[in-house]
Amino acid sequence: MENKKNTSIKDVKGLVVVYTGDGKGKTTSAIGVAVRTLGWGQKVLLIQFLKGSWNTGEMRFLEKFSPQVKIISAECPFSWATKNKEKDTAVCRKVWDSAKDYILNGEYELIVLDEINVVTSLGYLGEQEVIESLKQRKPFINIILTGRGAKKELIDYADLVSEINCVKHPFNSGLAAKKGIDF
Repeated sequence: MENKKNTSIKDVKGLVVVYTGDGKGKTTSAIGVAVRTLGWGQKVLLIQFLKGSWNTGEMRFLEKFSPQVKIISAECPFSWATKNKEKDTAVCRKVWDSAKDYILNGEYELIVLDEINVVTSLGYLGEQEVIESLKQRKPFINIILTGRGAKKELIDYADLVSEINCVKHPFNSGLAAKKGIDF
């Protein structure tokens, strides 16, 4: 780990990180890295493909760091069970086109592509297209890809991959989502 005072973040190679699996905590892990990034005075871009503009504690917290943090959410959030694949694909494409611009311009040191693994696994975007854009990023940019079902190609390309598995979840016992824990 580089700890020299003279070393700029732009002098250190950025990583591609994948958080996948069926357990809870993939986005939460990415937000933890975002907080760490903010702690070092760096800029964070969070792009949400599936969750839209959910009112969550982590979004409320990150919004306090504007303009150091920018959040882009799908304008028409969709889910795993689409009712209109053509419309959902168009929304995804629009969000992805915006993401690509940021990936290439070097404005943010950390870019979180929240739920993009689901987007590629459902075929809304091709994983090769995602990888090609990641290859073209400025070398210092760190990218985190979250979501279930990460494709093998994304896992192979990534520098760090964590699979988060569910051992036990309160939802299975009939308990509702809890403010501050689940959102």
